[in-house]
Amino acid sequence: MSFQYPPRNPSLSPQPPFENNSWRTNRSPGPKLGGYGLSQSAGVSNNPAPFFGDGRTLPMYKDKPYFAPRRTGPKVRQRRVLYGGLCLFFLVSLWYYLSGSSGSSELKTPDSQKGEELWAWVKSLDKEPVYNGEELKGIDWAARREKVKDAFIVTWDDYAKNAWGLDQYQPVTKKGKNMVEGGLGWIIVDALDTMIMMNLTSRVQHARDWIHHSLQYNQDHDVSTFETTIRMLGGLLSAHYLSTTYTDLAPVSGDEDLYIEKATDLAERLSGAFESTTGVPYASVNLKKSRGIPAHSDHGASSTAEATTVQLEFKYLAKLTGEAEYWRMVEKVMEVVDGSKVKDGLVPIYIYPDTGKFRGKNIRLGSRGDSYYEYLIKQYLQTSEQEPVYKEMWDEALVGIRKHLIAYTKRAQLAILGERPEGLEGKFSPKMDHLVCFLPGTIALGATGGIPLLQAKKSSNWSHRHDEEMHLAKELMKTCWATYLATKTGLAAEITYFKVDNPPIMMEDTYLESTIATGNRKSQQEDLPLKSKPLYPLDDETLNWRNDIDIHMQDRHNLQRPETLESLFYMYRITGDETYRHWGWEMFKSFIRHTAVVEHGKHHSDPKAGEPAEPSRSRIITFTSLNNINVIPPTRRDNLESFWMAETLKYFYLLFSDRDFIPLEENVFNTEAHPFPRFQLGGELKTGWERKSSESEPVLDQTPQEQG
Repeated sequence: MSFQYPPRNPSLSPQPPFENNSWRTNRSPGPKLGGYGLSQSAGVSNNPAPFFGDGRTLPMYKDKPYFAPRRTGPKVRQRRVLYGGLCLFFLVSLWYYLSGSSGSSELKTPDSQKGEELWAWVKSLDKEPVYNGEELKGIDWAARREKVKDAFIVTWDDYAKNAWGLDQYQPVTKKGKNMVEGGLGWIIVDALDTMIMMNLTSRVQHARDWIHHSLQYNQDHDVSTFETTIRMLGGLLSAHYLSTTYTDLAPVSGDEDLYIEKATDLAERLSGAFESTTGVPYASVNLKKSRGIPAHSDHGASSTAEATTVQLEFKYLAKLTGEAEYWRMVEKVMEVVDGSKVKDGLVPIYIYPDTGKFRGKNIRLGSRGDSYYEYLIKQYLQTSEQEPVYKEMWDEALVGIRKHLIAYTKRAQLAILGERPEGLEGKFSPKMDHLVCFLPGTIALGATGGIPLLQAKKSSNWSHRHDEEMHLAKELMKTCWATYLATKTGLAAEITYFKVDNPPIMMEDTYLESTIATGNRKSQQEDLPLKSKPLYPLDDETLNWRNDIDIHMQDRHNLQRPETLESLFYMYRITGDETYRHWGWEMFKSFIRHTAVVEHGKHHSDPKAGEPAEPSRSRIITFTSLNNINVIPPTRRDNLESFWMAETLKYFYLLFSDRDFIPLEENVFNTEAHPFPRFQLGGELKTGWERKSSESEPVLDQTPQEQG
């Protein structure tokens, strides 16, 4: 195959003054309190004015007559959780009885026409030309964004028809089940803010009615502290934020405090996970008892990433409610982790809640390590750059990443982010989980704060280090894109290995090379092809970089993950380079082409005419994950992850939207793609700890097996 080039290569040319971002005023009309839209009981005053720099008061959810006060200890917690839950259950039950409602609105008939149109569009893709760059000018991105919305509607309607209210869904066999009795709203709550962004009013109303009438968190069951926080608590908080700030998006009827009330009830139950000796949360929590439970594996250690990826959610809830205990609870975790004195800012992937010591030496930015680093820079941005401690930790970690984890492939010298399973002094593993592809976008976000690159580069604070960070972000982004180009379906594997020299050439080594004085090594394959359906067998032009990629048989599945797309979204918003949009469009086409579940039309006779009638049209009815992305047609899994609608399709939609739609300067996205507003510190909401020296070795707690 001839080697096609993208329309233009991402450059480091100057781009939009680096300014501190402060809290923006609420854009919604009407008498909303403090910009959040929380209702306030008559005769109850709010006085935590210091929370807002502009003098506005904070509407206090706890001022509502039926708000259960914050609990201060385990025994009190259990008693009041039960009491508050019973009261809430009584009120909902009374409403049920008086209204005679079944608890859900009439289910909307699935839009089969969308599925037919999508399938017809997929069939037309085979006739698309191979672009050389000039044909890519004048693209109608709004129309492409509508295609993403169509894919969401098809997925959502199929779920609503066959598994409404259930937590897990198998889209091929049309089966579903709950994770706990009664369900957690795993799919509905996670996808809610995506629907709000897409302005799908009737579907949002249907989901909201289910949340109102059916969702409760009083289950006597263990759940993941991390997953429940980022998906359920994050989803509810984001829905509250969007519905009270962007009031023109999917306006629905009902109590505007519904989402925050549900979120507060859930947070109270999750808070029991933090009642360890050190404050580091246990891996699981029993929702009814609000009691933390150590991990059943890993000798009770929690994942470091999971313990340190709940801060955005609880800090925003503290901002909304004025309950500073939420803030102190999750802030304490960061103090414990930082107090372990890790080398070069890189943390092992397990930590014991009862000692605060790390287990083992495994360091990676894949599973169990990834979002620790993500939330360092995002905590700094969430509080409008008023907590420099997290920026310091991020900067140290990024230096450590560049020193110990960035290497170059053997032939094309693609930049890769590897692992150190045996610690920083141990052997380098050239393995990249798809999960690590969050990093290019996060690096760019950290370098510019989310503002356009041209503007950031005009700031007096901009330095050569920032240029190097943006260069690294672009090189890693290119490598993540290469993992998609390298397969027959144009979809990345769950894990990709790369071929490197022995010993590998590390990024740190490039600083010693006279020919690369700045350390900004560029891959020899500077431009990767745009087309996402490469021809086989490979010709000589593509052989160079493709031979650097090694996908093992057991890693060839694709779960429709969002991380590469997430980084494309950040890279486009920050650099303004439409190359990243085009790469995203190729990815979208591959997802629709290969993960679709298609219902093919059938011929049937017309009994009246006695002749065969026109065949019914084939249509896409939903999407599913894949077992093998290196065969066509790919072998399918019968599984729909909630992040397909909550993250992947949302990031596609945002990538193809205008830059000022949910702007990065005003928002921070949690690790499940739920947006929260940036805000100012004040009152009890402040950084309550200071860093210790981090020059010594990390404190490890080894098991007997590890010591041997």
